[in-house]
Amino acid sequence: MKIPKRLQPLVDDGMIDEVLVQLMSGKEAQVYVVRCGEEVRCAKVFKEAKQRSFKQAVQYQEGRKERNSRRSRAMAKKTRYGQKEQEQAWLNAEVDALYRLASAGVRVPEPHGFVDGVLLMEMISDAEGNVAPRLDEVTLTPEQAETYYAKVIQDVVKMLCAGLIHGDLSEFNVLVDASGPVIIDLPQAVDAAGNNSAAAMLYRDVDNMRNYFAQFAPELLNTEYGREMWALYETGELHPDSKLTGHFDADTHIANVDELMEVIDDAKEEEAERQARMRDDDDDGEVPQPY
Repeated sequence: MKIPKRLQPLVDDGMIDEVLVQLMSGKEAQVYVVRCGEEVRCAKVFKEAKQRSFKQAVQYQEGRKERNSRRSRAMAKKTRYGQKEQEQAWLNAEVDALYRLASAGVRVPEPHGFVDGVLLMEMISDAEGNVAPRLDEVTLTPEQAETYYAKVIQDVVKMLCAGLIHGDLSEFNVLVDASGPVIIDLPQAVDAAGNNSAAAMLYRDVDNMRNYFAQFAPELLNTEYGREMWALYETGELHPDSKLTGHFDADTHIANVDELMEVIDDAKEEEAERQARMRDDDDDGEVPQPY
């Protein structure tokens, strides 16, 4: 097939030997099957920001760490440079998440490099060596549904222990190979410890999976894995090999509102002092750098 413009530099550099076929075109990217030497892989070509329908919502980005203070300030002020860096950070998020989760034992495609907005990664195949179907394209027996659900829940636990939440998990973001579910599409991965919406996103991810698999095994509707694992995570008792029960008893304890507001006020005061120190440090010695 004709080589897409965005893939041409990787072909010229020898990273890709042949573009075999376009696999899909989604809201975030186009995916191609490519040959790299003897290996058949996928090339995920991210669309430019103005062409994407999935926006870089602040809700997803909250809590992501940015080590460069100048870049962080530019991103916060939404300068032209900051917007460019924000876009690059969004694109890098999936690559970072894939490496991080693969190291944690989560079933995700193995990454093989990221160049100019193109992510090279493992092609997930079915038993016949063809491109693996998405979960929503597969008909399951009740036994398969229960087994696959258990595997997804185990991977969500490993993800949470690694500090990440998928944030957009559904039957459309899971492939099924010969060994079962493989989680894909992670540019919106959420920082579990630093995002105020982390718990709600985790619940939504797990509930999406529960409701899908329950179409084949209705008894799964009685499970509450999301809330159970978050409760364990908050108390530091969640581990990659934790055995969950699927049951969760909500805490009916009434919060002390006055005490909670004191904690919030203290946190705001500490943050204000920290910001003031940062401004003083900048005034004392930071030399402006050209964009």
